[in-house]
Amino acid sequence: MSKKYLLDTNICIFCMRGKYEMNRKITLAGINNCYLSEITVAELYYGAENSDNPKKTMAETEEFISLFQIIPFGESLHTYGKEMAYLRSIGQKIENFDMAIGSIALKHNMIMVTDNTDHLGRIRGIKLENWKLEEPKL
Repeated sequence: MSKKYLLDTNICIFCMRGKYEMNRKITLAGINNCYLSEITVAELYYGAENSDNPKKTMAETEEFISLFQIIPFGESLHTYGKEMAYLRSIGQKIENFDMAIGSIALKHNMIMVTDNTDHLGRIRGIKLENWKLEEPKL
């Protein structure tokens, strides 16, 4: 069974900007094994709307998003609440969107691909890879 990878927003931005050989790494992992969360899609749309050239950036963003299956947040709501409460109880709370994306990866047993391993690594049981610094572990 192939590994499933959930790409964090920063990884998507690296890919769209042609940085860190991210396109090659996604191809190596298999684009059909890579997914986006609804939260990441929202963040990418926000970035496009907030860019210097929203029309051009939105077209590029939509083309990028169309390459991936999008995983909804709804099935991960309980995981989000449980992990956010736990992290708050130990004084290690993380940003809401980071927790939402991480909860999706955890709930669906996916490997979270991110350059934000410090924060997301606080989520109990999450599997992380940082393709900015390393090759996918196939």
